[in-house]
Amino acid sequence: MSEKSANGGNSGAKSPDDASPYDLKDPGQLARNMARFLEESGKVVSSLAKRSNTSNKGPYSSISEAGEAAKVLGAVVNQWLNEPARLVGAQGRLLQGYADLWGRSVRRYLGEDVEPVAKPEPGDSRFKDADWEQRQFFDFWKQAYLLTAKWAEQMVEDTEGLDEHTRRRAEFYVNQISSALSPSNFPLTNPEVLRETLASNGENLVKGMQQFADDLGRSKDLLRISQTDYEAFEVGRNLATSAGKVVFRNELFELIQYAPTTEKVHKIPLVIVPPWINKFYILDLVPQKSFIAWAVSQGFTVFVMSWVNPDEHLAHKTFEDYMKEGVLEAVDAARKACGTRRVNALGYCVGGTLLSATLAYMAATGDERIKSATLFTAQVDFTHAGDLLVFIDDAQLRSLEEMMAERGYLEGARMATVFNMLRPRDLIWPYVVNNYMLGKKPFPFDLLYWNSDSTRMPAANHRFYLREFYKNNALAKGEMSLGGVKLDMSKVTLPVFELATREDHIAPARSVFSGARLFSGPVEFVLAGSGHIAGVVNPPEKKKYQYWTGKKPTSKKLSSPTLEGWLDAATEHPGSWWPHWKKWLEQHSSKLVPARNPGEGALKPIEDAPGSYVKVRSGGVYGGQGASTAKD
Repeated sequence: MSEKSANGGNSGAKSPDDASPYDLKDPGQLARNMARFLEESGKVVSSLAKRSNTSNKGPYSSISEAGEAAKVLGAVVNQWLNEPARLVGAQGRLLQGYADLWGRSVRRYLGEDVEPVAKPEPGDSRFKDADWEQRQFFDFWKQAYLLTAKWAEQMVEDTEGLDEHTRRRAEFYVNQISSALSPSNFPLTNPEVLRETLASNGENLVKGMQQFADDLGRSKDLLRISQTDYEAFEVGRNLATSAGKVVFRNELFELIQYAPTTEKVHKIPLVIVPPWINKFYILDLVPQKSFIAWAVSQGFTVFVMSWVNPDEHLAHKTFEDYMKEGVLEAVDAARKACGTRRVNALGYCVGGTLLSATLAYMAATGDERIKSATLFTAQVDFTHAGDLLVFIDDAQLRSLEEMMAERGYLEGARMATVFNMLRPRDLIWPYVVNNYMLGKKPFPFDLLYWNSDSTRMPAANHRFYLREFYKNNALAKGEMSLGGVKLDMSKVTLPVFELATREDHIAPARSVFSGARLFSGPVEFVLAGSGHIAGVVNPPEKKKYQYWTGKKPTSKKLSSPTLEGWLDAATEHPGSWWPHWKKWLEQHSSKLVPARNPGEGALKPIEDAPGSYVKVRSGGVYGGQGASTAKD
């Protein structure tokens, strides 16, 4: 491609010595690499054909989602067809936008400075390359795409006669389609990919197809796009390295007690309940990011539950089992190890939801073994549960339940796919471009390694969680029973520290706030900057983001009983919220006592941290009382 064609004919005369990044370097080598590319593509197509009869089926697969998208978007189209006058007006607006873009493009070609018709949103990394703006060819495709995508989103928003669930799903599918059709995802309309293709004579495309084949070979039912260099990390070697011992183990979890790094510690220990749909070491990544290591350094005796990665042998384990054989046994084990009557507890994400239900159960039965509770991005009231509600309706739940009934569990890859689909611009297409078009290896990133290290979910527990929390919102409504006991969140009167994050797509801040209003005791509500992970894993040394503090969520002094009303009177603070939490927890952790080493109390060490359960990949085999460390 010549300079003139890439720049839309506005570059002027060019001397023979002026090299353009869009000039063809070696036509012969390019042709040979294209032949290699076609050969590699043939292998991939053959592999896909063999897999088509046994894979890519069930919930969240490309086939099932394409069918769902057609059904939902068909409902939108039908509504517009019933109002032809409005439809013509909407089409006219799109055509007027195209005409405006074409007119301005001609004026720019003639040398006039013109304002663009459409601009990317701030932070849209798809169009960060300078040539998206400086070269008219790419700028035209970028603006045409942005015009169309915005128009499609507006069409869904303006559709009348849709129920809220259908509208939310339509918005989701439009986002999937528009993200996929971005010009940044095609070699001829992505300046970076085109430059690399011409500079390497197509070698990047050959490497990309080979990497696609490698990812396909590692995947099971669903394609797992490599998001990081998996060879760069290993749990226990450079992740989850905080010193400690496994001091308790049952079928569902191992309990790790961490070694102290201070001479004295607070008497009441802290028990962390992580989500069972992920592995606990999100709180113990590399040392400089480890929340666990930091909490230990502040003088707290820290325990963490490391959930087993279950297979069909644990299919029968229920949400109640995860409470009784999980949280409550962990609390008893920590009390026994430290010789205390009570513990403080901390729950993250669905671990916080489980802990909240446990608190309601304990309140109903007069159980006072937990003195205070900390909840990180944990939902109790699912009225405003956000984007994940797109996947919660009777048809999709039945499909999931049928799959889980057959296997005994839900493969972690399916939940990982759901989370990626919520943010395709950030979690899918950048890796498609980097890995398969540019032919580059993904960058080593500890957080993305953890994100790919998914866990299975036992059928009985996950079925209960999706139906009773997401679908029925039973805990918030006071309609949930565990162990024959009716749960009432208003009976929970112990002190609660509730953390929400402002840009959370998994547990929206609005949802977390509404759940915080259900507790009757003193609630310290804190809103952190960033999202579900970065807003939580935010060490003070990084000096990133900010956080807000304010009145109790149920305060009558708020302008309205909403997150927005709370924010109106909240105070913003720079940096990490961790020190603020530390001061709060110290008030509920009693006096200082000599530091406790794991294994010196009533519970003896079983093995070194991080234990065996956390090392079981989803391709491993559960080994009963122990655990296999087999990897995919």
